[in-house]
Amino acid sequence: MRVSPDLTRIGGETRSSRALFGIPLVIILAVTVVDLHAPPTVHLGPFLIAAPAITASFAGAGGTAVIGALAVAAQVVIGVFHGGLTTPNHQAQILVLIVISGLVTSFRYATDRHRRKLSQVRTVAVAAQEVLLRPLPEQVGKLRIASLYLAADEEAQIGGDLYAAVRTEGATRLVIGDVRGKGMAAIGDASLLIGAFRGSAYRNLSLPGIVDHMDSAMCWNWHYTGGTERNFPESFVTAVVLDVYDDGPVAGMVNCGHPPPLLLHRGEVAMLEVRDPAVPLGLEVLAERDYPVEMFRFEYGDVLVLHTDGVVEARDDSGAFYPLPERLAAWKGGGPQALVDYLHADLLRHTDGVVNDDAAIVVIARCA
Repeated sequence: MRVSPDLTRIGGETRSSRALFGIPLVIILAVTVVDLHAPPTVHLGPFLIAAPAITASFAGAGGTAVIGALAVAAQVVIGVFHGGLTTPNHQAQILVLIVISGLVTSFRYATDRHRRKLSQVRTVAVAAQEVLLRPLPEQVGKLRIASLYLAADEEAQIGGDLYAAVRTEGATRLVIGDVRGKGMAAIGDASLLIGAFRGSAYRNLSLPGIVDHMDSAMCWNWHYTGGTERNFPESFVTAVVLDVYDDGPVAGMVNCGHPPPLLLHRGEVAMLEVRDPAVPLGLEVLAERDYPVEMFRFEYGDVLVLHTDGVVEARDDSGAFYPLPERLAAWKGGGPQALVDYLHADLLRHTDGVVNDDAAIVVIARCA
């Protein structure tokens, strides 16, 4: 997610907001002309305060101050033509207009400062996300890949969902996972798991070996750094780890309590359930661990969709879950990025633009 550069402009004016300056200028001109032609007993000058108040809604502190000054000048002109500036009524109107314009400008300045700080925080969050979740390359080995990450906390932009891809001998290895928890603890756990996954690539571990390595890393971290603050029965990570082999239309998968991937094959959508799923990572601190590998066909032209439960558990206004298999079956075709864009737009339509949980999608297709 990119941070809008307009948030960091000094004064807050953009090209579109500058066009809106015509509104307060017309107000100032109209009030001045009508007041000058009205009887002396009719006072329209107080309506001038609308000009800086409206300006503050779309322009920065500098633009608001300029419109406020023009409104005060117009009030002075009205006072000169209606009895002079020495009358108590005109003096009171000018003073009130100066005070209110100053307050409106001050509030707008404070808002601009807050927006600039928020922009800096978002920039740091984006940088942290790109370190934690490096954008997946468009092609890894014989695979084309596209990904999507939606954070439930819009201000943080990162959370406990994770994905990564590395090359191993004769295969491309991928992981997608979901840390149970929220806040910085979940982000730290996701970072640790991705680090263990990437850091072991050079060792050419087997598929069960890499899952065992990640499980051991999580258990060690929780045991020796989490201390008594961790609630072990509630601290775990669901994950799918798979190898897509180069020398044949097959792939191997270990599912550790994660939502099963979806395979789109010749227009038909299949859910890749495993006969013997492994337990989530981090639950078996002392027990002997076993990670059975499930093999499945993954041919040229097939599309594999990995996702977290934030996708399929996203609800619409009626409480209905997002029907990912049905929406995937309705897809008209294209590359992985086209499918990611389609699911992204469709998911936001389903939830009316609001996601209540982190959501991640990785789409994989074989190259020719």
